Amino acid sequence: MASQGENKWVYCFGADATEGRADMKNLLGGKGANLAEMANLGLPVPPGFTITTGVCTYFYANGRNYPPELKAQVEAAVKGLEQAMGATFGDPANPLLVSVRSGARASMPGMMDTVLNLGLNDATAAGLAKRSGDARFAYDSYRRFIQMYSNVVLDVDHHHFEEILDNHKRDKNHNLDTDLSAADWQAVIEDYKKAVEHELGKPFPQDVQEQLWGAVGAVFGSWMNARAITYRKLHDIPADWGTAVNVQCMVFGNMGNDCATGVAFTRNPSTGENAFYGEYLVNAQGEDVVAGIRTPQHLTIAGKEANKSDLPAMEEVMPEVFNQLNEVRLTLEKHYRDMQDIEFTVQQNKLFMLQTRNGKRTAPAALKIAVDLAEEGLIDKAEAVRRIDPASLDQLLHPTLDPKAERKVIAKGLPASPGAASGKVVFTADEAETLAGQGEAVILCRVETSPEDIHGMHAARGILTTRGGMTSHAAVVARGMGRACVSGAGDLRVDYKSKIMSVRGVTIKEGDIVTIDGSTGEVMLGQVPTIQPELSGDFATLMGWADSLRRMKIRTNAETPLDARTARKFGAEGIGLSRTEHMFFDPDRILAVREMILAETEAGRRAALAKLEPFQKKDFAELFTIMSGLPVTIRLLDPPLHEFLPNTEAEMAEVAKATGTDQLKVNHRVVQLHEANPMLGHRGCRLGITYPEIYEMQARAIFSAVAEVSQTTGETVMPEVMIPLIGTKKELDILKAVVDRVAKEVMDSTGVTFEYMVGTMIELPRAALKAGEIAETAEFFSYGTNDLTQTTFGLSRDDAGAFLPEYQRQGILEHDPFQTLDQDGVGELIAIATERGRKVRPNIKLGICGEHGGDPASISFCEKVGLDYVSCSPYRVPIARLAAAQAALDADTVKRD
Repeated sequence: MASQGENKWVYCFGADATEGRADMKNLLGGKGANLAEMANLGLPVPPGFTITTGVCTYFYANGRNYPPELKAQVEAAVKGLEQAMGATFGDPANPLLVSVRSGARASMPGMMDTVLNLGLNDATAAGLAKRSGDARFAYDSYRRFIQMYSNVVLDVDHHHFEEILDNHKRDKNHNLDTDLSAADWQAVIEDYKKAVEHELGKPFPQDVQEQLWGAVGAVFGSWMNARAITYRKLHDIPADWGTAVNVQCMVFGNMGNDCATGVAFTRNPSTGENAFYGEYLVNAQGEDVVAGIRTPQHLTIAGKEANKSDLPAMEEVMPEVFNQLNEVRLTLEKHYRDMQDIEFTVQQNKLFMLQTRNGKRTAPAALKIAVDLAEEGLIDKAEAVRRIDPASLDQLLHPTLDPKAERKVIAKGLPASPGAASGKVVFTADEAETLAGQGEAVILCRVETSPEDIHGMHAARGILTTRGGMTSHAAVVARGMGRACVSGAGDLRVDYKSKIMSVRGVTIKEGDIVTIDGSTGEVMLGQVPTIQPELSGDFATLMGWADSLRRMKIRTNAETPLDARTARKFGAEGIGLSRTEHMFFDPDRILAVREMILAETEAGRRAALAKLEPFQKKDFAELFTIMSGLPVTIRLLDPPLHEFLPNTEAEMAEVAKATGTDQLKVNHRVVQLHEANPMLGHRGCRLGITYPEIYEMQARAIFSAVAEVSQTTGETVMPEVMIPLIGTKKELDILKAVVDRVAKEVMDSTGVTFEYMVGTMIELPRAALKAGEIAETAEFFSYGTNDLTQTTFGLSRDDAGAFLPEYQRQGILEHDPFQTLDQDGVGELIAIATERGRKVRPNIKLGICGEHGGDPASISFCEKVGLDYVSCSPYRVPIARLAAAQAALDADTVKRD
């Protein structure tokens, strides 16, 4: 294609000239690489060519201009298509028609633009009518092209065309597009062209070369449209990847009743069942299926019966073609060793394959497919573990509808994406985003969703559409996001103008609450109670494989029995952070805490602390019992004391009365404890230095609980006492001496001998840099990445949200550093502390207990640095277990390489 020394921007596929392969996704995009691969496998792929992602990068780097060699390379590729098809681009007598589609290296369904039937104009449409012998098909294709090209390339809103078509159908008393004759379509075309000229002030382009370059430019332009940018942000797809453009010879599913088009999955993308799953339409083009404009039919008889459809299955209508398609399904799945999402067209009973890609699936389906493929021998267990996105496990760890709960079902649609969701009804994506931002649960209700709704779909708890099938835009995107979705609930009538939804005499206004069940397709009035999931079967199998592959332990952050039990159920191997101050806020205890703070003498403080000690001992005993011999890291009191005092005059009066103190004294103490910057003030170990009796009480409660539980259960209890906010070795020396003294006192008084560890939380840059000195005293480090991020950046986690999005938008920061660890700065401090700590104390135990402990990218960093464990919130324990296994596999691959 390109002469020597020239950049190669165009790669051909199909016919006898396939130049690409599946492993060239970065250059050819997913669609182009897979079209080439299917052609290499000998599958029936209409010939075409791919303009590489490199052109997209060049396009944006050079003021939306193309490389100088591109035009000649495209012209040569078009000539190749003309030879392969025996037709000529723009020839009225025998026209070659093409589709122009995007194809990024990561699948972005519906986010970028497509143009079908390109090459049609007044002359070629007449030629196509004559050559095909079917004028209705030719003019149907032409009107589709005008509508799609005008919308995608010329930016003429599609409502103009919908209005014209609806008027023609009404005038002719037709219900369906397929009822219109060739003459009807010609009349529609004339009105379409007038609408375009009215909107743009110039006629619809008749020059096929202008059409081709207009479509190519629109696809590259759509890489930076709002919906694509939103999708990339949600799925962490870099903007500099760019998209490829695929130009492919048209095959027609709309030439008559021996033609069809469809979308299929080689396994069920909702459940993972090994059953052919998909939909098709007779006498239609591909966009009709995914746009949800017509109700599609099922591929298989089993699918038709399961969904109680009266429409015949492809297996019945086109048995020979269906059998060919089923063979292709088996070939592709075996070749790619994964569930495939395929698009096909049948032209006059001949099957053509238009796309294959790894199919988007729900989390339960992903687990089942990965486990089944491993058990079928197509992949190994390590590959099965790699296949699951850890973040997607969130879909499995949350409630489903209680089967015993009363429910008022008002409508039923298709079970498009499993899970249950209740929320306020909203009818626009913007309203969904606004209300969700205010903390409301919402259900986005649409006639059909379009790619422009992506932000609202992400904000909503669930999505409900009245049109569209299980391969529609709403269904595919909802499954990828883990949102419950019911599609094609045709009995519902949505009135956007009045902001109401109605069905059989029931009217639902915006703001009313509904519940949807994406596993059954049911729509219910009001809120329906939920139950917790059972984490067995494929989930348990895959997590077992993950556990056998990971090196790091997974602990949880927990201070309540409920959190501790939940985390144990999810596979936690101990507690990495128990925040003792959370226990102080209980109504039974807060008074004693306030008495301690208000006391003017040590004796007064000790008297108040004596009231707290039994509560703390009981708390720790419960945690030790639940954790049943697993390590429990208890952080001594960390926040500044003012957090426990009241804020309003009325509350101060109440505290004064309850503690028998003068209100002026309470007011004075509140003022006295006020700090300009409390997160950098009198907190953590600084409280222990100033008021050692607080840490004494907590240490005594911990060790008394250890003695009691070890005597009661006979199990070894392994407490790890963590002293927060250490900045110097001397602070830790002083406070460790306090803890050691109390431990000896408890052992002497109870006669029980026990082991324990004393360590610190590394959450200040100084502590990270002086880790070698601190490790002389500390037996473990736990990296408190929330505060270490705050103190390294000089950012307040509570306030930074106001400007961090702008920093991300401008590329100053790639991620919010409070969600994903800043590996360059905060990560370097962790690496330094790890190296210096281990040099002094080779067996020092190292973990992480900030929010980053449940973030897969941060867990990968922890594996690289060699930490012993990560600790995270209970519901993120399975995510961390899987992410740690994947990190270990990645590290092993790096070592081998």
